[in-house]
Amino acid sequence: MGANGYAKPVLVSTEWLAEHLPDDVIVVAEVDESPDLYDEGHIPGAVKLHWRDDLQDSIERDLVDRETFERLLGERGIANDTTVVLYGDKNNWFAAYAYWYLKTYGHEDVRILDGGRQKWIDEGREQTADVPSPASASYAAHERDESIRAYRDEVREWLGASERALVDVRSPGEFAGDLVAPPGYEQEGAQRAGHIPTAVSIPWASAVADDGTFRSAEELRELYGGKGVTSDKEITAYCRIGERSAHTWFVLRELLGFERVRNYDGSWTEWGNLVDVPIEKGA
Repeated sequence: MGANGYAKPVLVSTEWLAEHLPDDVIVVAEVDESPDLYDEGHIPGAVKLHWRDDLQDSIERDLVDRETFERLLGERGIANDTTVVLYGDKNNWFAAYAYWYLKTYGHEDVRILDGGRQKWIDEGREQTADVPSPASASYAAHERDESIRAYRDEVREWLGASERALVDVRSPGEFAGDLVAPPGYEQEGAQRAGHIPTAVSIPWASAVADDGTFRSAEELRELYGGKGVTSDKEITAYCRIGERSAHTWFVLRELLGFERVRNYDGSWTEWGNLVDVPIEKGA
């Protein structure tokens, strides 16, 4: 059992990371919604992972293929036995997406910096604009772990099953259908607004405290259990493009230890554009 009652030791503190930055077995990677933040200043030695250019196929809306993933990690100096510490902005939402992504391809030791970029800055810790040039590493990815990913046909098939829970982690306005996408994200919208039937609304950021660190396991179990999201169920989380739901996936599977949790990364930009699928509106 990890700190704060977490099921797995997958979080590191800013103090721990500052102490272990020189360790050869660790690679720190920054993953931000706005990748330009990295260029303004980052944790010394941290490499950059661009959530779209590096982690998404440039033509299909999908993960990059296995060979591309292996090359990407090897170029960042990441080997199979490397401890990868991820961090980013806005409560680590894109860092959590990268975590889920690395787990999809079977990387063993991945951690998230609790509190992310902002906590590191608020504590006055060192930043640099210098871009590291890590020595290339050899990396061999596993076949994709499809047990942690959900697809649209599966989501539709599972609707209404009593042994399943569907979690909409978007804002209340998106869930109710008042917004197709949050202000500023209209280019990632959909034809229709609302939510998938049977989904419960638990906004992703409810899982973190004001300083961006994750709430305790006790608080998290109360948050999700109060909406019927419990460890005995098969759980699927979704948002708009899969990054906020990856954050919720991380909370449920890695921090709380729920064994059967999937991220529907097609999310609302897929479901809200499909023909002849059920949609509900209202809170």
